Amino acid sequence: MTSPIPYNRQNALASKIAADNASSIAGKIVLTTGVTQNGLGATFVEEIAKHKPALLILAGRTPAKVQATADKIKATPESANVETRVLALDLASQEQIRDAAKEVLAYPEDHIDVLVNSAGIMAGPYRTTKEGIELQFGSNHIGHFLFTNLIMPKILASKAPRVVNVSSDGHRASGIRFEDPSFQDGKVYDQWEAYGQSKTANILFSKSLAEKLGSKGLKAFSLHPGVALGTSLSPGFGEEDLKSLKEFDAKIGWNKELDFKTLDECAATHVLAAFDPRLDEFNGAYLEDGNLSDGLQATAKGEGAAERLWTLSEKLVGQSFEY
Repeated sequence: MTSPIPYNRQNALASKIAADNASSIAGKIVLTTGVTQNGLGATFVEEIAKHKPALLILAGRTPAKVQATADKIKATPESANVETRVLALDLASQEQIRDAAKEVLAYPEDHIDVLVNSAGIMAGPYRTTKEGIELQFGSNHIGHFLFTNLIMPKILASKAPRVVNVSSDGHRASGIRFEDPSFQDGKVYDQWEAYGQSKTANILFSKSLAEKLGSKGLKAFSLHPGVALGTSLSPGFGEEDLKSLKEFDAKIGWNKELDFKTLDECAATHVLAAFDPRLDEFNGAYLEDGNLSDGLQATAKGEGAAERLWTLSEKLVGQSFEY
């Protein structure tokens, strides 16, 4: 099948795709998680801010870091007049997520057009959320699952609602450990399997949203942005970590080289997923390099896996979401 989308690894830039989709960005209300400076989420909002969105809601755990991105948007001539709003959102605390969602539902605006779940952590020692869930799965997926569903009434009130979940080709490292998502409380923990599980979850969650809410007009996509070192995703990531990733990949038979990109290149697919109308007929798709991807691994393809993950996620947040 030939893709109707003209971007590829050579020409996909957030700045270019935002300019091409300026008419889709204009007037939109966009909520983005994970917008710390020098990260992909911040690059995404800084680029779309140049094309007259109505409001950018910037969410993050540390309001001062989020404010720095809002200040940069304000200090950039092309985006100086764009309204921004800072939302405190700690994806590792379900109690705080519920408070943040209440705040969003109480906003005077009656809808949110686009939600981009870009916040994420990668690798590191075994840690847990406030509820005792392994931290990568707990914040990368479960936190976003809860937040997204709690604010869904505002999203569905948009004329063309979209949800974007930022995944990774790291989903190759593990499917969902349905019986033991927290690695026996860390006893059998592997940092790359844990990351892989959380990124597989981002893909399956997007698929579920498309299946459950496509009939209500919702479009949902997941994506692999590419690799940029030194971002807030993995601030302490160094040579040893790179070595351990290569060893893990050798173990699972993955021999693709890491594709290092600039931030403008990494955030390109965020912009496509959030705004490009040419994606409408591919609801639930996994994307990369500003286009549809053929890189979906077996870890994210299991029959019924998306529905099983939804059920597990509901159990872990203690609430069901029926659509």
